[in-house]
Amino acid sequence: MSTVINISYILASILFIFGLKMLSSAETARRGNMVSALGMLIAVVATLFYQGMSYQWILLGLIIGSLIGATAARMVKMTAMPEMVALFNGFGGIASLLVGWAEFHAARDSSSFTLIAISLAVLIGGITFSGSLIAYAKLAEKMDGKPLLFTGQQMVNAFLLVAAIALVLIFAFTGSGYTPLILMILLSLILGVLAVIPIGGADMPVVIALLNSYSGLAACAAGFVILNNVLIVAGALVGASGLILTSIMCKAMNRSLANVLFSGFGATTSSSAGGGYQGEANPVSVEDAYYILEAARSVVFVPGYGMAVSQAQHVVRELGELLEANGAEVKYAIHPVAGRMPGHMNVLLAEANVPYEQLVVPEDVNPIMSTVDVAIVIGANDVVNPAAREDENSPLWGMPVINVDHARTCIVSKRSLNPGFAGVDNPLFFKENTRMLFGDAKKSFQALVSEFKES
Repeated sequence: MSTVINISYILASILFIFGLKMLSSAETARRGNMVSALGMLIAVVATLFYQGMSYQWILLGLIIGSLIGATAARMVKMTAMPEMVALFNGFGGIASLLVGWAEFHAARDSSSFTLIAISLAVLIGGITFSGSLIAYAKLAEKMDGKPLLFTGQQMVNAFLLVAAIALVLIFAFTGSGYTPLILMILLSLILGVLAVIPIGGADMPVVIALLNSYSGLAACAAGFVILNNVLIVAGALVGASGLILTSIMCKAMNRSLANVLFSGFGATTSSSAGGGYQGEANPVSVEDAYYILEAARSVVFVPGYGMAVSQAQHVVRELGELLEANGAEVKYAIHPVAGRMPGHMNVLLAEANVPYEQLVVPEDVNPIMSTVDVAIVIGANDVVNPAAREDENSPLWGMPVINVDHARTCIVSKRSLNPGFAGVDNPLFFKENTRMLFGDAKKSFQALVSEFKES
């Protein structure tokens, strides 16, 4: 039976890897999810064949977890998906912490290797859990999204980290019992909070990716604790992919990970509408916007968090189809950090069945933006802010953005002139070729669709 279980784990690990590979393409992403789910099913079933399993507790956990998961899947709105991802990361961390704690309590193995693995599962799991709760609170706007800074913050964090590492060594090599373990748990929870509070809301996509990596590393450590091969592999895959994604997100903002974690980005930026830039915004009516689009032969949509809030992705896709039927070439430019979690806009557009071939990245669309007749910005702000190119004093200076201001006409669908999540004023609103389409994005685009259908 042990041989069968290990062969099943190898098969599950292979399915995880192939499933993860399939997620890199929208065309194969659904199959990738199914392949990975099949791998997890095989791993779970194989684990149930271990001797000494308490099936009554497993069944109870399965029922409770399934009810919570099914309820969340049905009730959580797409706009709240970033918060739910943050919570999932946190739950993964606390699960690893509890596995390490339970294994130490069972006292099955007191070797230094096992105690180190327990320490890492507890430390990383605790940081992931409390850090994810803070990320959730910021994303859900239950606390201020701006960085929370205090004097000597980095020194305090460094001291706590050194203290945590010292406790790991004491716990692993002296076997001095529960006291260092409990202190380690408390320190990890405090470190998670202090690590995330100085990070601004605009950097939350990076934080989500990093916490996802932490949850994988914690699971990997838990795998070493209970000597479970498939948990080690799955945790390593999540940890590695999360770190790669974090690197991609940082590159997209032209910032280092250290700058994201320690710079306190957004702490001193203005939150007043247009406070740092002078000019007069040019509003446009739905009827005038229709005439502009009706004459366009190339249109680029640039979605942002505002599209998620208004749930406008379906009507945006419908408008895109009408523009194509009218003879226009339509593309959707996706910035890597648009929205509030990695891939946020990709998920929304995939839900609306927007063809994957029409999705482009900034590096592809920026060189041809000057030939685009109309760029339509839907609730995006920081990822289209020209101050990143033009104003050295802007907090966004140096960040690669989508150059919508280079299009012949730029239509910005927004409720107001207020800054985005980063709190940085946007001079795009006052450009000569910019027209502001004020109001709820979904209602505005429904009106545009009606104009096209009635013409």
